[in-house]
Amino acid sequence: MTAFLGDICSVLKLRIGAAIALTAVAGLAVTPGPAVPAWKVVLLAAAVLAASASAGAFNQYIERGTDALMRRTRNRPFVRGAFRAGPLWIAAIALLLLAGVGAAAAGLGLAAALHVFLGAFFYGVVYTVWLKRRTVLNIVIGGLAGSFAVLAGAATVDPIPGPVPLLFALTLFLWTPPHFWSLAMGVEEDYAAAGVPMLPVVVGDAAASWIILGHTAALVAVSLLPVFFGLGPLYGIAAATGGGYFLWKSIALVRAPTRKSAMANFHASLVQLSLLLAGAGAAAWSPP
Repeated sequence: MTAFLGDICSVLKLRIGAAIALTAVAGLAVTPGPAVPAWKVVLLAAAVLAASASAGAFNQYIERGTDALMRRTRNRPFVRGAFRAGPLWIAAIALLLLAGVGAAAAGLGLAAALHVFLGAFFYGVVYTVWLKRRTVLNIVIGGLAGSFAVLAGAATVDPIPGPVPLLFALTLFLWTPPHFWSLAMGVEEDYAAAGVPMLPVVVGDAAASWIILGHTAALVAVSLLPVFFGLGPLYGIAAATGGGYFLWKSIALVRAPTRKSAMANFHASLVQLSLLLAGAGAAAWSPP
């Protein structure tokens, strides 16, 4: 039973889904407006988690052939036969997406529901089906999935987002490429073997490291802009600390574009995201 539950969590990519749900809550937190009742916050997180889980399962369903070629993914449930691909899985994935989007529409409004849907659609269809094997820009455009989670949270407060949630959504959009490209550099042989045109495979490690640094610098600059629109010093401290750390590791990656430094940069991106989310919550819920 424990193994089965572990496989379910793996297929649904619940760890990633939980992070995306937190970004949605952060989007709600940074949006000015009337106080939102606790049940709406919980519903937002659950709806985004359900939609993200459906997209994650669809990704693994579609990618099972590619996953078999990569050491990092060859033990996923569909690859090793723990789950058998078939129409029942497609139906379950569709029902999970419908549950998330439907709950958002019923409890949070149509604008929030649309953004919940678009987040899942961009990851499951735009990234996985249309772009991943076709272009080096796959994760750049696919990165919009995280931005839509922020906008879903913002729409829970106000259907028309103001400058702070829009800047926060842009921050998430800029965060995804250097985060994922660093991981791709760390497991470059996997993507090369599977024929996936991730940036390091296409341009080489040295050039990729400079592009990662450029994206990281743009990300850090944009992440600080909400301070000038009233988000406050607590957020600014968190953004500057996390951004400075990520930038430092990206510079180290340029100096030594190795697997070790790439994975260090990947982990630095997670530190930055954690600090951004914590800073957003602290700024929104601390006394004025």
